[in-house]
Amino acid sequence: MEDRREFRRKRRQRNQILAYAASFVILTVVAVLIVQGVKVMADKKEPQQVLQQGNTESSQESVQESTPESTQDILEDLYASEEELAPPTATPEPTPAPPTQEELMEQRIEEIIADMPLTEKVAGLFILTPEGLTGVNTAIKAGDGTQKALEEYKVGGIIYMKKNIKSKEQITEMIAKTQSYSKYPLFIAVDEEGGDVTRVAAAGLVDKQPSPKEIGETGDANKAYEAGSTIGGYLKELGFNVNFAPVADLSNVEKSIMLERSYGAMAEEVTPYVLNMMKGLEEQGITACMKHFPGIGGTTEDTHDGLVAITRTAEEMWAEELAVYKAGIDAGVQMIMLGHADVESLTGDKTSAVFSEVIVTDILRGELGFKGVIVTDALNMKAISEYYTSEQAAVMALKAGCDMIMMPENFLQAYAGVLNAVSEGKISEERINDSLRRIYRIKLADEFLAEGE
Repeated sequence: MEDRREFRRKRRQRNQILAYAASFVILTVVAVLIVQGVKVMADKKEPQQVLQQGNTESSQESVQESTPESTQDILEDLYASEEELAPPTATPEPTPAPPTQEELMEQRIEEIIADMPLTEKVAGLFILTPEGLTGVNTAIKAGDGTQKALEEYKVGGIIYMKKNIKSKEQITEMIAKTQSYSKYPLFIAVDEEGGDVTRVAAAGLVDKQPSPKEIGETGDANKAYEAGSTIGGYLKELGFNVNFAPVADLSNVEKSIMLERSYGAMAEEVTPYVLNMMKGLEEQGITACMKHFPGIGGTTEDTHDGLVAITRTAEEMWAEELAVYKAGIDAGVQMIMLGHADVESLTGDKTSAVFSEVIVTDILRGELGFKGVIVTDALNMKAISEYYTSEQAAVMALKAGCDMIMMPENFLQAYAGVLNAVSEGKISEERINDSLRRIYRIKLADEFLAEGE
């Protein structure tokens, strides 16, 4: 009797244990059902069936066989379903790279242009002598007259001649004050080629460097680099930042007007000298300006005195004169000056190069890929001034694609003419803005380069 009671007691304990285990299974299944929904519920056996099997079976093995899934399987299903239903982890946005110095400069340029009234934009396209700015006969200092003129006409640059230069102290102070009076940074320019075409050396402040012809005759292109470095060094010290050099013209006709100012007659001979002169200047912080595009060495006549025509064929021009400029552009020249001669073989008419959209925009910008500043040669030369008013010349040069107008015969007329052309829709304001962008890429380059170092 006692053995039977003991047997029943043990059976009850075993059944209780099985019931507890079944309850645990049920709770786990319920959790899964809640997460997985009706589909999971359909896949599982009814909880009541599990309870009945737990009450009727006599061994733990039968409970395990009747349980729809082992506890471990249910837990694994639970974890898997949680992973499936968990929201996808958001991919973090990549951290943007900090802006480059070039991007910062472009942003600054846009800010400058956006804040400029049209009057200041147009004034910023002109390069004048101190006399052209102030109206005095000879300027050798920057005083109240210069300050007042720059407040009224915020021009883009000043070019100095021999008569403006008396001593190192005088020209250094004159340049520094002129820059300080200007709301915007100025191009401070000069013609310092070497030989007879110099301003600083001709005034006796430094020794003259050899002429391009003399350097070319040495057969050593490094001499051009040495000259450029020397010239660039003393110009930088005095406060200049632009030199209208090197000359890229070829003296390829007898008694060429550029005989003394050219490095030679053939493109393959001249190009290394031009590039080395440019490199020497730029390493000293001076912007070099190749001139006089597309080339004026193929004539004996002078554009200072009147009309000049270049009679070389288009094939000759592309093979020789333009090849020098292409090399300079590929080397990174930032400024090119347009000459006044007409080249009918390239343009199909007798339009001066400085006024020719074919020369300036189609060839120089388009086919040669120049992206820098295009500046006119002086517009007060007789090749221009005897045939066009200052207003006409300035507007025509801009419409052709030039960025900067140098030394118009009458600045006020030229300035008013450009303003009128914009107001009448002959030149768009965006066209003016494009030129200013190119100008300020040069003017701000040193500032942003220094910040990036």
